[in-house]
Amino acid sequence: MITVTNLTVAYDDLVAVDDVTLQVPAGYVLAVSGPSGAGKSSLLWAIAGAVPAKSGRVEIDGLEIVDRPGAAGHGVVLIPQGNGLARVLTARENLSMPLLAERRLPAGDQDRAEALESIDEIIQKALVDVGLEESGDHLVEELSGGEQQRIAVARGLAQRGKVILADESTSELDSTNRERVLDLLRAEADRGAAVIIATHDPSVAAGADGHALMDEGRLSWDRRL
Repeated sequence: MITVTNLTVAYDDLVAVDDVTLQVPAGYVLAVSGPSGAGKSSLLWAIAGAVPAKSGRVEIDGLEIVDRPGAAGHGVVLIPQGNGLARVLTARENLSMPLLAERRLPAGDQDRAEALESIDEIIQKALVDVGLEESGDHLVEELSGGEQQRIAVARGLAQRGKVILADESTSELDSTNRERVLDLLRAEADRGAAVIIATHDPSVAAGADGHALMDEGRLSWDRRL
């Protein structure tokens, strides 16, 4: 459960999120749309603990989120706008980094090998899910913009978070891959995650369980969860 209460985010005198309150239960997908600069990304980044709140609270299953390490440790996955990939690493290496960071590998050689094999299986499944199973060993800079976006989605899916925050994660995709990614995010909700998608795409909003609108930092409802 994502619970946001009277959340305000400001950058100096610019208020990006203005007294927003919402809840997204586990198993649901919420789309948040609005013009560029409306505050959608700031809302998602605040829920992810990546930008501080000026006032208000963000809670995940009752635990207050105050910073990114705490949010990540509680299963909050952020798929950022612009993909956030390390361009000098391969697609597979980009997927492996958060998985290795969140798991302490065993000291024994056999146990360590089994743990690494398990991570490799998770990574391969995520690449297959986004249709890029043949691109795992390609450098990110060798991939198209749409392929990079799908790799960013695969990295988020591989983490199997309890909260998935997807910031414009279909903006560079054709209709086939957009539907593929939306189906994958829906599957995450069916698994039990709470999912928020920031989007400009009316078809993405129409396919969500609820649809909120943001304008000048304020949130209103087109369709409540």
